[in-house]
Amino acid sequence: MSIIRSIRSPFFALVLLAISAAAYAQLGLSVSFAPPELPVYAQPVLPGDGYIWTPGYWAYASDDDGYYWVPGTWVMAPQPGLLWTPAYWGWGGNGFVFYNGYWGQQVGFYGGVSYGYGYNGDGYQGGRWQNGQFYYNRSVSNVNVTNIHNVYNTTVINDTTINRVSYNGGSGGITARPTSQQETFAHEQHIPPVAAQTQHEQAARANPQQRASVNHGTPAVAATPKPGAFSDSAVVHAKPTGTPYNPPVNRAAVQPPANARPSQPEPKPAPNRAPTAQPEGQPEPNRAPAARPSQPEPNKPEPNRAPTAKPEPKPETNRAPAAQPNNRPEPNRNEPTERPMTPPPSERSQPERAAPPEPRPAAQQPQHPQYAPNKPEEKKSEEEKPKQNEKPQ
Repeated sequence: MSIIRSIRSPFFALVLLAISAAAYAQLGLSVSFAPPELPVYAQPVLPGDGYIWTPGYWAYASDDDGYYWVPGTWVMAPQPGLLWTPAYWGWGGNGFVFYNGYWGQQVGFYGGVSYGYGYNGDGYQGGRWQNGQFYYNRSVSNVNVTNIHNVYNTTVINDTTINRVSYNGGSGGITARPTSQQETFAHEQHIPPVAAQTQHEQAARANPQQRASVNHGTPAVAATPKPGAFSDSAVVHAKPTGTPYNPPVNRAAVQPPANARPSQPEPKPAPNRAPTAQPEGQPEPNRAPAARPSQPEPNKPEPNRAPTAKPEPKPETNRAPAAQPNNRPEPNRNEPTERPMTPPPSERSQPERAAPPEPRPAAQQPQHPQYAPNKPEEKKSEEEKPKQNEKPQ
């Protein structure tokens, strides 16, 4: 019976590893805004032999809580020969994607993020496995040589720029790309974070002081000597940097409804176009000032044409009074022409007085052919004058 139990226990452990690995592989999270910078803190002293340093990182809780800091800590390796590849954030085209850390035979790509203490963006220089035992590099690891003797001292040369940027790609992110060897490591068999690491992350998420919106990038607990030891006396606090972090106002940009929010400013330009359309409808008063600088020539002739149109009706008024004298003299002219036919010679003098106005309508005589027959009648009257003179003789 004990043999069966001994067989079941490792098999059950393998099943748990397989389930946790599947859950780990399905982990996916995208955030529209970048995580804060890495806080500055000191590494706690190595608690014992076999522990490997896992650097702290920013995780994302929800749109309400935002980013929170998971403290760096020393973790016992799940198996001899395994190394830790840290988690990191990388730009995925539409947002920042979180890549969880894992255990493997080699240290894979972690975005080129410089976490410090052996994780300077490429590989791990804080220690190595040798004959089934882990040796620590004293130049980058905080080791008490009185208790730990499996140590060595190798100066680490940093070929990459050391900064506090916590993500790869995107605006202001690290531009490192995985090498062909690191891509090969990514396809090898991995072990997800152990239970102690998962509990450690959950404890950080439940602590409001670890949220970036509360600590403004300077968490109260930046590192712990062991996973979950948030109240340990050896807890390390982050150092103030002088650049407080303020989360963006719109934290819900991860969700699809948040993608619709950016579409709201689009109708805003519409009202700007509407006012431009209104002047077109209202008018021509608005178009006129715009047309004057661009087309001065067409506007200038328009005012010139307007005054030319005004004098045109003036000659019409001049013609109207000219037409009035034509109408008025006509009855006067007809009267003298008809009167000399029958009246006595005393009335014939009236046509002589009416003669002065005759030169004025001289141009109009062709329009009134009646004047032609009137002239011979006047000649006859002149011939008759001597006859009248003869009678008194």
